[in-house]
Amino acid sequence: MSETIFEALRESHDRQRALCRKLLRSKAHTAQRTQAFTELRIELAAHAAAEERHLYVPILMEDMGLSPARHALHEHHQMDELVEDLQVLDHSGRSWVASARKLSDKVHHHLREEEKKFFQVSGKILDDVQKVRLAKRYRKEYARMVASLASG
Repeated sequence: MSETIFEALRESHDRQRALCRKLLRSKAHTAQRTQAFTELRIELAAHAAAEERHLYVPILMEDMGLSPARHALHEHHQMDELVEDLQVLDHSGRSWVASARKLSDKVHHHLREEEKKFFQVSGKILDDVQKVRLAKRYRKEYARMVASLASG
């Protein structure tokens, strides 16, 4: 069988976890910190846009998926706000490190919850053909978003 939406999303989830670790291990006043933050910011934004369009929207259309999808969207919004905060804070300050840790914690919480709960609900709603089709659409949208965010 071809790749499903869940396998495609887990690949991005693994990248997000690694980028969070890289960010938290980075040193103040270094290009490494700036680069790690930029990579994480782009990864989170591209993933969220593609995931919302190609998983959350179909799940929102079903009664069983309404509440879990709304909760996941809310968490995406919370992560967006934390990223915005990090963009304006001094990258070498204590408040930046505390906010980066808070973002990492939120990302890890969201990914765990999504993989353990949301994927199971979604798996009951979507049939096998939809899961494969959504993976292809997700990958295409994700690549488009990464290119767009990296260039601008």
